[in-house]
Amino acid sequence: MSTAIHSPALGDIGQIAITVSDVEQALAFYRDALGLRFLFSAGPQLAFVQAGSVRLMLSTPQGAGAVGANSTLYFNTQDLEASYAAVGARGARAESAPHLIAKMPDHELWMAFVRDPDGNLVGLMEERR
Repeated sequence: MSTAIHSPALGDIGQIAITVSDVEQALAFYRDALGLRFLFSAGPQLAFVQAGSVRLMLSTPQGAGAVGANSTLYFNTQDLEASYAAVGARGARAESAPHLIAKMPDHELWMAFVRDPDGNLVGLMEERR
């Protein structure tokens, strides 16, 4: 007899936490350099920005997580070169210029990388058809 538990499927990602050393400095990067929409702050150690349908929580270490050791965020763009130049002009530290990652049967995957003020890697990606 199967005792499988049926539960509803999970939906899209709603929020991702990014561990940073200074919330105000990180907020300036994600809001001003990357151009994400500021949502709200919850005290001096939490700020939230909107990245498409995903909310990013910028937080100092709260018992877990290490500054600069987060997973990589990848942001879609329709014009990789222009986006890379724009975020660089707004203060993002360049890591890797736009380059071809893979050729698929129906498109090419291109990426570029920058770093936030704490050294977290941020990817920019374009799927060219």
